[in-house]
Amino acid sequence: MGRIFKDRTSVDEALRLFLENISPSGKTEEISLEVCTGRVLAETMVSGRAVPHYRRAAMDGYAVRASDTLGASPSNPIMLQISDHVEEGSSVWVHTGAAVPEGADAVVMVEDTVAAGDIVEIKAQVYPNRNVGQIGEDIRKGDLVFDDGHLLRPCDAAVLASLGLDKVKVFKKPVIAVIPTGDELVSRKKAGDVPPPGIVLETNGLMAALYVDKWGGTPRGIEIVPDNPDSIKKAIELNLDADMILLSGGTSVGKRGHAPEVVALLGELLVHGIGISPGKPTALGIIDDIPVVCLPGFPVAGLVALYFFVRPGIRRLASIPEVPEFILKRRLAAKISSKIGYVNFIRVVFEGDRVRPLAGAKAGALSSVSRADGFVLVPENVEGYEEGEEVDVFLIE
Repeated sequence: MGRIFKDRTSVDEALRLFLENISPSGKTEEISLEVCTGRVLAETMVSGRAVPHYRRAAMDGYAVRASDTLGASPSNPIMLQISDHVEEGSSVWVHTGAAVPEGADAVVMVEDTVAAGDIVEIKAQVYPNRNVGQIGEDIRKGDLVFDDGHLLRPCDAAVLASLGLDKVKVFKKPVIAVIPTGDELVSRKKAGDVPPPGIVLETNGLMAALYVDKWGGTPRGIEIVPDNPDSIKKAIELNLDADMILLSGGTSVGKRGHAPEVVALLGELLVHGIGISPGKPTALGIIDDIPVVCLPGFPVAGLVALYFFVRPGIRRLASIPEVPEFILKRRLAAKISSKIGYVNFIRVVFEGDRVRPLAGAKAGALSSVSRADGFVLVPENVEGYEEGEEVDVFLIE
C-alpha cells in the first residue's frame, strides 16, 4: 500500500494532526442522577450540606454514656436500664444509621450486650464517640466534592444524591453522523433472505454507530449513499450540524475512492494513508471545524480506524478525561509476524496464561474480531515477536 499512497503518515502524527483540529463542544445539559453514569460533569460540585447531617449510629446496639460503661467486660458486665432516652444509668436501642439520642456519646454494639426484659448487660467498655458517625464525618458543608470534568460513576451518583441533589449538569454527548457509502451495499431491512452476488449487507455503519454510543457519543444513522462524489458531498453538507462525521467506505485510491476527494473539496484533508495495518486507507479531515473520519470499507480496517481515531476524537469533543488503558501482560503461544513501517493490529485468543495470534485473520474477516479476545499492537519499527515473548494485550470492547 505504501507504493500506492504517495504519503503515508505515522499513527502518532495522524492522531496529533487530527486532535489538534478538534475542540471540545462545550455544550451542556441537565440530566437526572439515574442516567448520569458515564457522563462528564460540566460544573464544580461543592457541598451545600453536611453528610451525615446528624450524629448516626455506626452499629446496631445500645446508645449509652461512655462513662457508664467504665470497667465493663464479659466477666464484669454493667447493667443499664433500657429506656427511650439516655441519662445516667440508662440506654436506648439504635440500629445502624439511626440518630444517636441526646445525652449519648457512644454505641455499644449488640454483640457485646445481653438484653433481659428492660435491663441490658453491657459486656464491653466503650469510649466517647465509639461507633458514632459525627455530623459532616463523610462530607462537610462547603467541601469540594467533584471538579468539573469528572467522569461520573454509580458511586459518584450516590454521593451527589446524599447531598440532596436530583439532577446534575453535564457535557452533552457529541452527535456523530455515520454515513455508509457504496453501490454494492444494501440495508438489512431491504435485503430479503440472501442478497445476490456482488451485493453486501451494510454492517459497518451498524458497528460504527454502536461503538460511537459505547464511547460517549450519540450516533446519527444515515441511509446508504451511492458511490459518487455528488451524493457523498450532499450527504456531508446535510450533516454539517453534527459534531463529527464518519464516512464508511470509498477511501481507497481506486475508481470508487471518492470520500477523501470530497473532504478535500469541502474543507481540508489532513491525512490520507496511515501507517497502520489493517487500516492504511483511512483519511482524516476537517470541514467547517467539524472533524471527518473516512473509514476503510474492509470491516476490520474500519474497526481499527474507529479505535485509533474516532474514539479519541469523541473523547476530545465530549471532554471525557483520559483514563489508563486496561492492559494485560501475556506471553505468546506462537510467533507474530508484522510489516516494518506499520503499526500492526494483531488479533489474539487466550490459551491458558498465554495468547495465540489468530490464523488467517484478514482485513475483511470481521468474524476474526468476534472470535478474538484481544489484540496486540506491534510497533512500526518491530518486525514481530517470537513465541514466548511477553506482550501487551488490549481487550476488544
